[in-house]
Amino acid sequence: MSFLQIVVLAIVQGITEFLPISSSAHLILVPRLTDWPDQGVMMDVGVHLGTLGAVMLYFRTDVGRLFNAFWQMLTLKQDYDRMERRLFLALILSTIPIIIFGGLAAAFDLNDLWRTLEVIGWTSILFGLLLYVLDMRAPVTKKITDMRYGHALIMGFAQVLSIIPGTSRAGITMTAARGMGFSRTEAARFSMLMSIPTIIAAGSMEGVKLAQSGDFVLGLDILLGAGLSFLAALVAIAALMKWLERASMTPFVVYRVMLGAALLVWAYA
Repeated sequence: MSFLQIVVLAIVQGITEFLPISSSAHLILVPRLTDWPDQGVMMDVGVHLGTLGAVMLYFRTDVGRLFNAFWQMLTLKQDYDRMERRLFLALILSTIPIIIFGGLAAAFDLNDLWRTLEVIGWTSILFGLLLYVLDMRAPVTKKITDMRYGHALIMGFAQVLSIIPGTSRAGITMTAARGMGFSRTEAARFSMLMSIPTIIAAGSMEGVKLAQSGDFVLGLDILLGAGLSFLAALVAIAALMKWLERASMTPFVVYRVMLGAALLVWAYA
């Protein structure tokens, strides 16, 4: 890959990962719109690792509490913080479905099957409209401290749908959270925390493949992409959280519908 391609991929990933518009779809569209060669799933996971660092830094207080809960459980402490432990277990529970179904998708080579304009177009529109309906009609009563294991499991199964490009991992998990009455900022907050174990799992799997391939050049490309996506994601997370404090998801829905419609016209025409 050229330096310009790596820069574009990293910025696109950093901006779109935590917005409800599907980063995987945009990473697929970059080579389609530029005639660059497809960067492949391994590079996609590499720039995702950059966004992992960004979300861990931005939510460092929450991450610290989660690590504290893990340490309390590991050392069998009796005087533990119940809220921290419940949040940690909820996060783990929400990750189990994507690990199972994501692993199956990878094992049966389904990921490449779904990387088409038609799939991205339809999922962008349908899941965008679902986000709009639930965001507008669902109550805004719950905070992250109200998260229960049932809520986490529902969000976990919703996250499985993000295997299909165009669905948006952030979008579908925020949709599920809004449907259960969580506020926009709290829905986004737990959705981003859910990305941490998910990206770690995917990154570990692709890291093993990279080590086995011995492709040192590709490794440097991934490091560069990860660093740039880290910076772009920090800006995007801060902007999204500020926006959701005072506004709705509607602009993202409008973007998704317009993008999906354009892709369907392109695909079928």
